[in-house]
Amino acid sequence: MQFGAHCYLFTERWSDDALPILDEMQALGLELAELSVGDDVHFTPRLTRNRAAALGMTLVVGPGGAWPLAADLSSDAADERAQGVAWHCRQVDLATELGAVAYAGALYGHPGVVKRRRPPAAEYAWTAEGLHALAAHGAAAGVKIVLEPMSHFRTHLVNTPAQLMRLIELADHANLFGLLDTYHMVTEVRDYAAAVAEMATRLWCVHACENDRGAPGGGVVPWDAFFDALHAAGFDGPLTMEAYNSSLGDFAYARGMFHDVCPDGAAFVRAGLDFLKPQVARRWG
Repeated sequence: MQFGAHCYLFTERWSDDALPILDEMQALGLELAELSVGDDVHFTPRLTRNRAAALGMTLVVGPGGAWPLAADLSSDAADERAQGVAWHCRQVDLATELGAVAYAGALYGHPGVVKRRRPPAAEYAWTAEGLHALAAHGAAAGVKIVLEPMSHFRTHLVNTPAQLMRLIELADHANLFGLLDTYHMVTEVRDYAAAVAEMATRLWCVHACENDRGAPGGGVVPWDAFFDALHAAGFDGPLTMEAYNSSLGDFAYARGMFHDVCPDGAAFVRAGLDFLKPQVARRWG
């Protein structure tokens, strides 16, 4: 099992100047870094790949940067769905350049787009079609496609593990996996253990965050039940911490975080590991 962190704990945008963050992560005891990419994120993939390899750090990427609204696999418009496939495939190509093992996020839609309507009968089917194409592209490149359910405040499409598994079944590709985020689960799931069991066959990664998106531990997330269920499911994937650094100007505010849960990325990681490592040690040894 790998412990990881998102780059947003340390910087608002990945760049060549951010490379020392990988050294800091490794020094903190992390083995995986999740980087957000997008049309406003510019860096030299070779430099990041080489630095991560030298440090023994695994890389995961996700579309946290600028992402055209028209590039949406769930759009009602076929041309926008095609734009979505093309845009996400370019990010998978970037992941390949980086040597990243996975491309992860709410790839089925567009985070922040919440359509307050009764879903069209064919919405899941046409979304699944795009996901199948993306998964095939990822498989050819050796990059896992990992899908994350999000709160109904962020998407109308996939809020629960059951919805995600339905979409994966419709997409029908072996290169589709799931990610559970304990922060997003707070508003969508009553039974964390049942949620893990629901996704067990496809669960690849966990975002371990508290209910306020702070460092894990001390909040309302039922951690004991959650980790018991992960162990019972045979989970052995990445445990990644994610938040937005609130000391970087207005970055956290711009991301919709209005309370000060991460003023210091290194302190966040240390507190998170102090909580997570004993949970893992008690169950996995």
